[in-house]
Amino acid sequence: MNTTRAPDARIRAAFDEAGVTGYLHAVDVDSDMQDSRTQISVGADTLVATSSVHKLCLLVTLYRQAADGLLDLTEQIESPGDARTGGPTGLAAMLDPVRMSMRDLAYLMMSVSDNAAADLLFQRVGLAAVNDAMTTLGLTRTLATQTVGELFATIAEDTGQAGVRALADPQVVARLRALDPTRTNRGTPRDMTRLLTAIWRDRACPPEYCAALRRILGLQVWPHRLASGFPFDDVHVSGKTGSLPTVRNEIGVVEYPDGGRYAVAVFTRAASTAATLPAADAVIGTAARIAVEALRAP
Repeated sequence: MNTTRAPDARIRAAFDEAGVTGYLHAVDVDSDMQDSRTQISVGADTLVATSSVHKLCLLVTLYRQAADGLLDLTEQIESPGDARTGGPTGLAAMLDPVRMSMRDLAYLMMSVSDNAAADLLFQRVGLAAVNDAMTTLGLTRTLATQTVGELFATIAEDTGQAGVRALADPQVVARLRALDPTRTNRGTPRDMTRLLTAIWRDRACPPEYCAALRRILGLQVWPHRLASGFPFDDVHVSGKTGSLPTVRNEIGVVEYPDGGRYAVAVFTRAASTAATLPAADAVIGTAARIAVEALRAP
């Protein structure tokens, strides 16, 4: 790839090569957020379907409510084995009843993107509270309209009797409400880096709660998207992925040993409906690395 071109042009070229439409915002966490020289934008204000990235909004709301004394993070929540939101990880994939604290549910929701854990917390916190918290933090274009289970219900309705087999059909995928940012949970790349910056600057909630948020984000297990762009032992990547048919997203913060901290949000939509597209996953890391290297350049 030609490294003499502007970073936004290189990022667009990487998206094209991977067969995705992509949007990105990257910013130096410790910079003036209004300074264009300390951020990289590729469609940063485009409205996107956030998918499981929106779990970060729920997490922040949960910890803000805990800081305000509205709930106790150690409160135990019951999860019956026969009434859970489905999914391939965490409680969503388990068979038996479980009882655990809200903070442990939050860990599962973020580290392995556990859908059942997320919906238990949505039930406790409420969509309206999540939206109010995001508005307070200045995320003016971010909105939660449904729980994970409700989102899945729209996919089931939109695919009809064919079920998951229909997700291989581009025409079916094109009409999924879950992928339409005007009809599902939504936000913009710039809003997401604003949220990450607030967490890393201890502005999303009191410092001890922001430290807990950073810890949880640092425990995400998936290395194939954002983290793949930074395969260095001394660079730490914290993040949250999001996935739906043709959609692959990740937001996170990249921290260097010299103290540099960079918030990055990458949202993509693949032309192919294939469930496995390594290039579409990897380009998230590639685009993030191009952006961060540009921000770090003298």
